[in-house]
Amino acid sequence: MSDESRAAQPAPESPAGPQPEPLRFFGTSWVGHTDRYGLRRVGVAVGSLVAAVAGCLVLRFAYQGLEIADVGSFVNVLVVIMFAICSAVAFRRTWEGFGKRHDPQSVASMRSLMMIGFIGSLLAYFFRSLKEAPGEKLHREEYETAREQYAKRTSRRAGNPSKRKRRK
Repeated sequence: MSDESRAAQPAPESPAGPQPEPLRFFGTSWVGHTDRYGLRRVGVAVGSLVAAVAGCLVLRFAYQGLEIADVGSFVNVLVVIMFAICSAVAFRRTWEGFGKRHDPQSVASMRSLMMIGFIGSLLAYFFRSLKEAPGEKLHREEYETAREQYAKRTSRRAGNPSKRKRRK
């Protein structure tokens, strides 16, 4: 395609007003449940469950490695308790993150705990994707609020302000 024909085509205009924020794995299909939204939800559910099972297998191999190394039952129990607690905290934090945004500082401080408890995060993704796209509720609330605010702002405008009659 030549430069002249590109210049002749008008650029696609973005619609006025707020735009929906894309979700991971879903893009903006969560707004109208289009673009194979149901299949994507099934894919996210299956993928997160398979990843959680694979993570459990990896942790099982690590535990067997500790048994082979004969580090003692105290260390084995500590490792199991650590992964259980971190997974529970990661599950809860991920689940709460679907309903409200966490501040960046707390996200940074919890990053290592979330990495250790990755199985909890994956299970939270699995359970949420059975109901809706993970994070859809939060994004929908924010998008609806932004649309309402935009509608209020644009409906107040009454044309060119310089043509208004001034009160004395």
